[in-house]
Amino acid sequence: MRNQRGSGSGSRGSAVRRATVVAGGAVLLLGPLVAGCSADPSDEVRQAAQAFLEDWSGGDADAAAGRTTDPAATTALLQQTAEDLPDATLTADVGDVAVTDDGATVDWSATWDLAAAPDWSYDAALSLTEGDEGWQVVSAPTVVHPELGEGQHLALTRSLAERAPITDATGAALFAETEVVNVGVDPALVTDLPALAAGLSAATGIAAEQIAADVQAAPEGQFVPVITLRRPDFEAIRAQVFDLPGAVFPTSTRLLAPTSRFGLALLGRVGDATQEVIEETAGEDGAPRYAAGDSLGLSGLQRAYQEQLTGTPGFSVAVVSTDAATGDTGRVVGSADPVAGTPVQTPLVPELQNAADAAVGGQPLATHLVVVRPGTGELLAVSSNEAANPAHALSGQFPPGSSMKTMTATALLSAGTVTPQTPVPCPGTTVVDGREFENEDQFDLGTVPMTEAFAESCNTTFIQQALTLPDDALTQAAASYGVGTDWQLPVDVFSGDVPSASAGTTKAADAIGQGEVLMSPAQMALVAAGIASGTPAAPVEVVGAPPAGTAPAGPGQAVLDQLRPMMREVVLTGTATGLADRGEVFGKTGTAEFGTNTPPDSHGWFMGYRLGGPQGDIAFCVLVEAGQSSKVAVDVADAFLAALG
Repeated sequence: MRNQRGSGSGSRGSAVRRATVVAGGAVLLLGPLVAGCSADPSDEVRQAAQAFLEDWSGGDADAAAGRTTDPAATTALLQQTAEDLPDATLTADVGDVAVTDDGATVDWSATWDLAAAPDWSYDAALSLTEGDEGWQVVSAPTVVHPELGEGQHLALTRSLAERAPITDATGAALFAETEVVNVGVDPALVTDLPALAAGLSAATGIAAEQIAADVQAAPEGQFVPVITLRRPDFEAIRAQVFDLPGAVFPTSTRLLAPTSRFGLALLGRVGDATQEVIEETAGEDGAPRYAAGDSLGLSGLQRAYQEQLTGTPGFSVAVVSTDAATGDTGRVVGSADPVAGTPVQTPLVPELQNAADAAVGGQPLATHLVVVRPGTGELLAVSSNEAANPAHALSGQFPPGSSMKTMTATALLSAGTVTPQTPVPCPGTTVVDGREFENEDQFDLGTVPMTEAFAESCNTTFIQQALTLPDDALTQAAASYGVGTDWQLPVDVFSGDVPSASAGTTKAADAIGQGEVLMSPAQMALVAAGIASGTPAAPVEVVGAPPAGTAPAGPGQAVLDQLRPMMREVVLTGTATGLADRGEVFGKTGTAEFGTNTPPDSHGWFMGYRLGGPQGDIAFCVLVEAGQSSKVAVDVADAFLAALG
């Protein structure tokens, strides 16, 4: 790293008696001139010193040592220095040359690019003597550093400042140093590996085969990690594992969010640096900024804002005794303090996040809940339960089912082909290009107002009406809420996909959220927020960050004034009456078929918003993967709103 120079100490050699000094390329003669003296030797001295330093800095320690008075001792010295400063590279600049009757001195400056630490620079001097083979560097520990003596070597220590916090909407830190228990195996204590692996597997869920293989492959005396648990989680399995011969439980601390799932998809995790992360954060020249053992962000915002949160490493280099038994901790000859990072503020609201976590936590199936602030696009909560891949909350791609009807209705209302009061047929089935589409259990409402068809989620109505629209009408309606936008965010949000060239049966399926339409829970929450506020907004993951994109235009106030009462009716009389007593809630349910089973499996959706609750207006979306119906998603939404009051 060359973004910061460490301090160092050193000395410059000085000429004694009569000397020739070369400075800045000019030759200055100091002292009286003697007639008939030999040619100026300064250039030869400079060339000898330069050759030694070029070989050393170029990584050829043997060649460099061969230019000294004691090649064997110098080889050992340079090899020791390479071990002391692992992966460091040296840049050497030759300065003044002084030649005396007794020899010569060459001043030089060293700059060490300490891998994953700031540069360390100091001034030094080489002593040279003239022998039969010309000028040679005098072998001595001071070749490496002016304060290095016999029986000593350098000791490099890196350090990171305390990681800057990721905060909630109020600026309160969301991560804290937390005690963890590292459940693992000491191979030397194992008496029955299959039994040990089976016992640990039963308690932790880690495959017994994997545990046994890791233990068998471990070098002698090495701790074999199985899983790291927060203290309460370890206490829950303590009785199962504590007395297993070979199992050991060293403790440490880690920077953790309040709970293991708290905003996980957005916030990410902090842990020991992986090679992938180290390479990802390398400088433009490929030099690493961080090293193995550093605590770094491994995912989410913790990874996306790595440099801002981690800051710049510091270092110290000390001269210490080669004999560790002396206990000589040495003296510091170079150092740079670590530079702390700066916080990253999110719009997360812990009260909403905790309520969302509790709501999804009650489901055995993979479940997600994303909460957005209407009018701003701020992500207030991003929640997934233990059964779920947390990334699906933001970047998952799922057919949205009938929750898509909010956008199909937007297209119909925008085109003026229907109003909420328009009588529309809702037969049990309808056929498009030879393919039959049906309502759930083929319910048949006859002819009803559009609002009722929407509230009861009549597929056949929306298919028949959507087929009268231009082929790109659904795409344009969805785009008015930001669907299909290439959001530029630190943590990706899939903005959805509504193809613009659909026709026939594909167009019919798209109108009810099947076919080729795909959405993420986060984007559906943004759609709900746009309907609630009338001013759709780009998503916001970090307060003060550049906009993720241009704010969507929205469908217009006239359309929203018609759509909102239709969504309210879903809660009052339609498919989401389970939310009728949770305040002024508006929404749309969805059941989205997927897979090849007969009958097909289905995801359960609910997207909507609540006005005027204790936390203000909020929009949200629930997805229960393979929930089979929208009812389970409504139940999650009910638990969420109930927790908020």
